[in-house]
Amino acid sequence: MRAVCLTLPTNRECADTIPAIGAEAAHAAREFGVRVHLLVLDSADPATRARHAAALAALPAAEGVVVHHLDEEAQRAFLRGAIERSGLPGPDRLLDLMLPDAVSYGACTNRAFLLAAALGCTSVHRRDSDSRYQWLDGAPVFPIDHELATIGLKAADAAAAVTEHTLDPAHADKPVALVGASFIGELSVDIGEIQALDPAVYHDVVALWAPTGATEQERRDLVADSFTGGGTEPFTADRVVLDRPDIWRIDMCNIALDHEVYERVPLPPATDTIGSDYFLHHLVHDATLPGVTHNRHIVNYYTPDRRSDAGFTAYQERYAKFLLSMLYLHPVYADLERAGEALLDEQHHVRPGAIADSARRSAATDRAENHRRLAELDRCYRRLGGRYAAFADHLASRRARLLDEAQADIEDFALLIDAWGPLVRASKATPADRLPS
Repeated sequence: MRAVCLTLPTNRECADTIPAIGAEAAHAAREFGVRVHLLVLDSADPATRARHAAALAALPAAEGVVVHHLDEEAQRAFLRGAIERSGLPGPDRLLDLMLPDAVSYGACTNRAFLLAAALGCTSVHRRDSDSRYQWLDGAPVFPIDHELATIGLKAADAAAAVTEHTLDPAHADKPVALVGASFIGELSVDIGEIQALDPAVYHDVVALWAPTGATEQERRDLVADSFTGGGTEPFTADRVVLDRPDIWRIDMCNIALDHEVYERVPLPPATDTIGSDYFLHHLVHDATLPGVTHNRHIVNYYTPDRRSDAGFTAYQERYAKFLLSMLYLHPVYADLERAGEALLDEQHHVRPGAIADSARRSAATDRAENHRRLAELDRCYRRLGGRYAAFADHLASRRARLLDEAQADIEDFALLIDAWGPLVRASKATPADRLPS
């Protein structure tokens, strides 16, 4: 029986989300005859974890669904075992990259990848705590239907399960590596208030993630496309496209990845950096691997903590670090685009060495552009006034540290890519009595 991993990483209250994801897991097991490992990676405080545990315990029993609820202590124990079995040098450093003492969107998903490998899963399907499913005719619209119908299949075979097939026939023998959709509702990045306060400042703040040297038209196009997901139109009928994936319309709250991709290349483990979990979107697209883009969009909303003063400061800093990360990621993306199909071996498997080498080269990029980004952010936030001006003061006091962290993050990514193969093999070798539960 094929095993798949439906994962929910969280560090905040989401007891109301768990029943919906549990229903999707039960639906997948029933409709596709697969074993679904419902994996909740829980970094929330003890009281919140207890509510999550109660919500999981209250799920109706479903044949083929196995629930795993791991707090950070359990995750750390699993990781320590895998790192020890790998025999890699610097075990403490690797553990810190996999389970840092800060928010890391890439690291939490990397943990799901290794745990999925240990559980024998062939794909990972990720959802987020701040999301809901759409409904049609009294039933939830589950993305996993399209994911399980196509993920891992040779593209020529997946064509029967889609509504549009626009893939170049040259890629027909390659496996579908990514299946996903986006979201409807609020912007995926918590900067909608900036757009409401001052559209010109919003343009300038969003345009800062454009590559160095981008034209003004390219910057305008980037701003128009950024963070809007699937718009606001509700789901009425399926549109499922087989092609190279439309990475602008696939979000990490609504994605499935094939193990042949995530077992070879991890996500950047950058801390306090939004968008650090989107690297594999670029890799799959540029390596000419097929993908399926559908329209069963998740409903996005903001949890209350993101509206608090503390949540505001933390989120704006993560956005600033996202902008700084682009100095190093854009050169890597350019290398991926140039390499194209050469990123794959004869079996259509990604070659991780070339990606690690690109990340190492990128770490030497001159910081002048990041100094400019921080200066422009400062100007924009001060123009907005109020709590944005106060955040500008906060950002100024952390300027040097953030610049150093952005460079260290890409260096850490190269290190983790080099270690990833042994970590995956060690995870698969986890003794049966130590598998997560």
